[in-house]
Amino acid sequence: MNNQQLYWRSNALLIYQTFLDDEPGRLWQQLLVADKDNILVAYGQWFRCLADRQLGWQDYLIQQLLTTDNPFTKQVQQTNWADLSAELQGAVQHDLAILREIYSCSCSCSQINQWVTATTGLETVAWADHIPSKNFSDLANILDRSPDWMAQLPDLIRHYRRFGTGLFAQFSAFRSHQGELQGIADPDPIELQQLVGYGWQQTALIQNTQALVAGYPALNVLLYGSRGSGKSSLVKSLVHEFKNLRLIEVPKNELMNLPQILEQLRKLPQKFIIFVDDLSFEADEDSFKALKVVLEGGLVARPENIVVYATSNRRHLIREFFADRPRPQDSDEIHNWDTVQEQLSFSDRFGLTLTFEPANQETYLQIVHHLATGLDITAEKLTFRALQWATQQNGRSGRTARQFVDFLRAELATV
Repeated sequence: MNNQQLYWRSNALLIYQTFLDDEPGRLWQQLLVADKDNILVAYGQWFRCLADRQLGWQDYLIQQLLTTDNPFTKQVQQTNWADLSAELQGAVQHDLAILREIYSCSCSCSQINQWVTATTGLETVAWADHIPSKNFSDLANILDRSPDWMAQLPDLIRHYRRFGTGLFAQFSAFRSHQGELQGIADPDPIELQQLVGYGWQQTALIQNTQALVAGYPALNVLLYGSRGSGKSSLVKSLVHEFKNLRLIEVPKNELMNLPQILEQLRKLPQKFIIFVDDLSFEADEDSFKALKVVLEGGLVARPENIVVYATSNRRHLIREFFADRPRPQDSDEIHNWDTVQEQLSFSDRFGLTLTFEPANQETYLQIVHHLATGLDITAEKLTFRALQWATQQNGRSGRTARQFVDFLRAELATV
């Protein structure tokens, strides 16, 4: 098959037509039809694009196959293959045959390089088809060796159901912006084994998250207590522990969009944590009412694949003043105490509340020694300097311990 035929075959895709919409795919198609005067420029653009991404050409093709969002990959996450229409099944079979042709050796980087050299008479450098990566999955290796991708359809379907497609296949962490989800390319790398102290709180949160991921009922969780105790870090670490889990950070000013976000996620097979950090409200805030509806549920059933994890330094999330409490002479609301009780009991609407007390000296030093593992400093000196740092800085907490160890690591590296 010559380049012109390959170009037309790639344009004949029915369901996977967005497969080549990303920049490497578009530049590859432009290269296939470039004339002799423009072929070197087209090749250089395609080469540089792959180099920028540090991605092999065939790695890119498999990555697109495993993450692309189309009617088939969406439907098959909720519907059995046998229940799809015959037309959709035929289109998938048609497209997988074309995609395997594109992937085949006839369009490998070395073959393309040879063709450019033969056309122009000028020698160029071939980019790699594969670049070793820890993200190259077992399924990618199977597809690489398989001459017939339709034979791997059951594995593909299982992959789509487990990892999702589109944004949910490309990212594990997201933030909400005006009700739209934006993928976070570099989420906080904090891992569970880096967190020391507050053992029963960690155990309870992990067990609840395991229930969510396994498809069992899970509770909304409030983590409240001392600042710097690692509440947020604990929640953020979960996304690295569970591969089928997605973490969505929703700032307080975005809580009004929660119902819209939940409807986007309700029917997906992946599991989601809505993460609300540093939560507190004024009594008349509309966002309080929006979160209350999500926690309690309304006429629309609460999605079983979604929980809310919120952190706060306050046990009672709505600020209350003595002036708010009813007095006998007050006449503006007959049942004022009912309103006060509703505000005070808002935190009770979380099914599980985890309390993080201020770190005592023993816990603080335990965290410091754990984080400082591998540093060239004696245990006695480390303890002395850690206590000195806590006195001079922000008191004893997990955050203070991390700040101290980061400072110490930089100091030892530059001495």
